[in-house]
Amino acid sequence: MSDTAPLPNGLTSERDAGPFDPPSQFTRLRESRPVSPLLFPDGHEGWLVTGYEAARQVLADTRFSSRQDIGILHVPYETPGMPAPTEPSPQEPGLFISMDPPDHTRLRRKLTGAFTVKRMKQLEDRIAEITERQLDEMARLAPPIDLVKEFALPVPSLVICELLGVPYEDRDGFQADSAQFMVKDQTLEEKIAAYTGLTTYLTELVARKRAEPAEDILSDLARQDDLSTEELVGISFLLLLAGHETTANMLALGAFALLEHPDQLAALRADPDLLPDAVEELLRYLAVGDIFYRYATEDLEVGGETIPAGSTVVVSVLTANRDPQRFEDPDALDVHRRARGHLSFGHGVHQCLGQQLARIEMRAGFGGLLRRFPTLELAVPADEVKLRTDMNIYGVHALPVSWT
Repeated sequence: MSDTAPLPNGLTSERDAGPFDPPSQFTRLRESRPVSPLLFPDGHEGWLVTGYEAARQVLADTRFSSRQDIGILHVPYETPGMPAPTEPSPQEPGLFISMDPPDHTRLRRKLTGAFTVKRMKQLEDRIAEITERQLDEMARLAPPIDLVKEFALPVPSLVICELLGVPYEDRDGFQADSAQFMVKDQTLEEKIAAYTGLTTYLTELVARKRAEPAEDILSDLARQDDLSTEELVGISFLLLLAGHETTANMLALGAFALLEHPDQLAALRADPDLLPDAVEELLRYLAVGDIFYRYATEDLEVGGETIPAGSTVVVSVLTANRDPQRFEDPDALDVHRRARGHLSFGHGVHQCLGQQLARIEMRAGFGGLLRRFPTLELAVPADEVKLRTDMNIYGVHALPVSWT
């Protein structure tokens, strides 16, 4: 490999190459050294993976641990006001995303029946109904409107609330806490307050589900005696956060991307049968959950580099999804592309459990928007759209749109 100096100041969050592209820093590293040394702001010597094949290897190999309690957590971004940890974080019960087998396997297995392709297909009509009802609400408003507030956030929130059995009238509270929890440079006090708000609410909800179970996923889990209340709260936290944050941002950022690529928007309007492939392409092209963390439990070789035990490994799936060795003309948005194999849902044992649900919501959401609002357009210049570079899940804070 060609030699490049370790990055002296960690990673940037700024999208200097455009709102839909990886930071140019990431792209340059993928071209010169796709498995690159990375100096973290706290002095830790870790690694950044930006190449597609290397990213797949790291995500598939469980010797790259997902546990956050096996060592000090090193963050590659400057976090003003957040003190550097001096000891490992405790393992939070139920948060199987930060566990390894067999603990991860035991908890994930509890949910696989709820998220099968067959069960998600059975929900398709209900999701279409929720989407159409929200489009009706949107159509009653006088443009311009904020597409995030009026459509992209309500649809996945309604779906996940119904699926989990969370009262939709409680959404303002959990959305405010989850948004605060996702801010990158929040203080420790703000992060604790947001987490405490969410877990306190979910503890009360789990208690109600155990006392009076209904027909929803949380009730199904609450009926299982081998899950503790703490585990149920952790699982609920993960499903609620993941179930609306990622899809909401994909709907909003995907709409922004299509409006900024009118040729692709026109092709999709002309042939709605392209929608399933278009959703996969938008997932590849945007990858709102870009950064994955892994921790090397032993010396491991990836892409011709030896990653020492104890290293924190940062994987940029967005940059890997743009690897020209995997996808032809990867920086182009092409709704005709067969983008299977992208890493936006992860890879390996931690591949996103709710990916089929997300696909159904996006097909319903984008399809409905295109059909119901054929003259949809940005209501502000593209460079005035405020990007979520300050958040752990990327997207836009608001998307002002209009129509005639």
